[in-house]
Amino acid sequence: MAARLKEQYEKEIVGKLTKEFGIENKMAVPKLSRIVLNMGMGEATSNVKLLDTAVEELTAIAGQKAVITRAKKSIASFKLRAGMPIGCRVTLRGERMYEFLDRLISIALPRVRDFRGVSTKAFDGRGNYTLGVKDHLIFQEIDYSKVDKSKGLNVTIVTTAGRDDRAQSLLREFGMPFAK
Repeated sequence: MAARLKEQYEKEIVGKLTKEFGIENKMAVPKLSRIVLNMGMGEATSNVKLLDTAVEELTAIAGQKAVITRAKKSIASFKLRAGMPIGCRVTLRGERMYEFLDRLISIALPRVRDFRGVSTKAFDGRGNYTLGVKDHLIFQEIDYSKVDKSKGLNVTIVTTAGRDDRAQSLLREFGMPFAK
């Protein structure tokens, strides 16, 4: 069974975006490339056990095994050596990417306290959108009783748009709740 948002993209969104931007070639229509989930754990320099729980929780959120990221450089003021584990990340593509975006938009974001929409200023100039989540407990896959500490994560949505206005229109069509 195909993801709900993927079917919606192929049936409705492509047509709307071609009319909106006057795109003649169907292959030039902006689409999602990948979604990267990143959880930086600065405290992992002193306690490596924190990283194990972070990897488990990020794996549960994404539905795909998280990879441990390591420091590239040594930074003495942070007591950090090159090669030390400092976080974890997951790159989602294809069906899992659309499933995660669907869960993010329809289930997780409405669970944020005092939610008024996501910022429109988080685009990077090339059509990619980065969303910072302060509390990973908004995802229903996390068992609240097993969590020792609330963690934040970054969700980067990479598109083929090339421009922010096109990427914003694409995400708005998917149902991303942008702030007014």
